[in-house]
Amino acid sequence: MTTIQWFPGHMAKARKQVQEKIKQVDLILEVVDARTPESSRNPMLDEIIGEKPRMMILNKQDLADPALTREWVQYYQDQGFAAIATDAQHAKRLQQIPQLATKLMAEKIARKKARGIRNPMIKAMCIGIPNVGKSTVLNRLVHRNIAVTGNKPGVTKNQQWLKASDNFQLLDTPGILWPKFASQTIGMRLAFTGAIADAVFQEDVVGLYGLTYFMAHYPDALKKAYHLTDADLQAAPHDLLVKLTRTQGFGEEFNRMAERLIFDARQGKLGRFTLEKPGETDAETE
Repeated sequence: MTTIQWFPGHMAKARKQVQEKIKQVDLILEVVDARTPESSRNPMLDEIIGEKPRMMILNKQDLADPALTREWVQYYQDQGFAAIATDAQHAKRLQQIPQLATKLMAEKIARKKARGIRNPMIKAMCIGIPNVGKSTVLNRLVHRNIAVTGNKPGVTKNQQWLKASDNFQLLDTPGILWPKFASQTIGMRLAFTGAIADAVFQEDVVGLYGLTYFMAHYPDALKKAYHLTDADLQAAPHDLLVKLTRTQGFGEEFNRMAERLIFDARQGKLGRFTLEKPGETDAETE
């Protein structure tokens, strides 16, 4: 399997910035992609965050398998985190984030009020890897387009404080990947869903990964999107990619069909999907 690794210099700088600001915040909002929740978590951040209260925000739930999203929310709650699934693009369920934050900080708020602070401020740091919709979440919460957004990884470059309400302040941070993925399956998931810049991976390899996964877990989506039969889905993934390349009008340009499949999946044209299940090991999927 082709190696996918990417750790540009600005990400090392971003990590340092997070380390410097962590003491200034009460709460961590960790935004992940609901289509690949665990793979879209940066393992370096656990060490940086320490014991800070944390809320898991499974964003892009409108693109993810709803049954698996419910399983993932329960999984993170069982780990001791607050957890919520959101669709920031369409502003769904985001109003519950300040409510959950207030609940998580209830004891600290009570202590501050006991000291005479009438309206204690909750300061939260929003973290996440590139392209999980972190800045869109923030923009919706503050009701203004302040945090820079874009449908590509690495858009946010600097930290900035944003005011969501009189007692809820948010710190935006750049998306941070990590130097080496624990497995190539993680790299494939992130590439397929758009967390890694398209320029650093081979479309045919990632497209074939996605096709193989859909053949195993979402065959009806492929049948509907590309007019396939049950017999077509009995072929080897590489052979099916060859057939799709021809039937979709790409001749012998397999890369173009692979790229088409990747973007069809990202845009929801293959339906809602999730690339991993709670408790599943990478060894089980590789």
